[in-house]
Amino acid sequence: MTVVVTGAAGHVGAALVRALLAEGRQVRALIRSDARALAGLDVERIQVDVTDRERLAAALAGASAVYHAAAQISLRSKDDPRAFEVNVGGTRALVDACLRAGVGRLVHVSSLNALDLRAPGAIDERRPLADRPGARPYDRSKAQAELEVLRGIEAGLDAVIVSPAAVIGPYDFKPSRMGKLFLDLGRGTLPALSGGGQTWVDVRDIAAGALAAEARGRRGERYLLGGHYRPVTELAAMAAATIGVRRPRIVLPLGLLAVGAPLAEGLSRLVGREPIFSPVAVDALRPATISHAKASDELGYTPRPLEATIAETMAWLREHHALARN
Repeated sequence: MTVVVTGAAGHVGAALVRALLAEGRQVRALIRSDARALAGLDVERIQVDVTDRERLAAALAGASAVYHAAAQISLRSKDDPRAFEVNVGGTRALVDACLRAGVGRLVHVSSLNALDLRAPGAIDERRPLADRPGARPYDRSKAQAELEVLRGIEAGLDAVIVSPAAVIGPYDFKPSRMGKLFLDLGRGTLPALSGGGQTWVDVRDIAAGALAAEARGRRGERYLLGGHYRPVTELAAMAAATIGVRRPRIVLPLGLLAVGAPLAEGLSRLVGREPIFSPVAVDALRPATISHAKASDELGYTPRPLEATIAETMAWLREHHALARN
């Protein structure tokens, strides 16, 4: 039976497609435009926007399971209509299409950002959603996307939700913001590092967790897919050592970055570009303890050592993005 992956050309989608193929599954990859991540793979490709209800419904015909990895990531601190269009409207359209097509199981790839991360204490599945006034646009869009999945579950859909931490790893074809940071580090063009850190998770572990959720996850449940917390400086030092370069010595503390972030975002808006630095980015770097105990207990989820992820990521970037050898 066919398994459908939305956002199949994205970082998480590319890992999902490869994990499914490794299991001998028949994959139908839904992409919006850029298909580099699927080059050489034996998959059925369909170009479709997840907000296009008619084409989306046709793309799900005969699907036994659907992995919904399509999303619009945003660092904007003010309204972002496209994030809501894709993350909420696209999920609503997909849920409706799954119900009409009689899909056996939907695995919705959400994000930790869908949860209200402001409250103190460990972050686990009991956190409320970030669907509240004052929440960042991306956070609210991912929270409302989860509400669409829950609506589908109430209507009879068999669905589970997985929520990854900060994603790194190979198959980063576009590349992502972290992929760009690693590339700049390797090429010697990264001027400075930020303070703070995140819980980093290998994209291949996310894919493994999602497949386990399809097979063993309980209907209607959310599973956090965490990894290992490291400061940005330590992550960069590990990556630099892997390829034999020095990491930047300048480290900008979070307090200073918080002061400059609104100005940086404002300048991005003036020149008509998506912000690469904003108050949202600073918030994401504040330390937090993330528990993936539920996923470990129920799905057998075990994130690999971060050192292995960094070494294999830098090797992959060297091969696919012409990261020079030293």
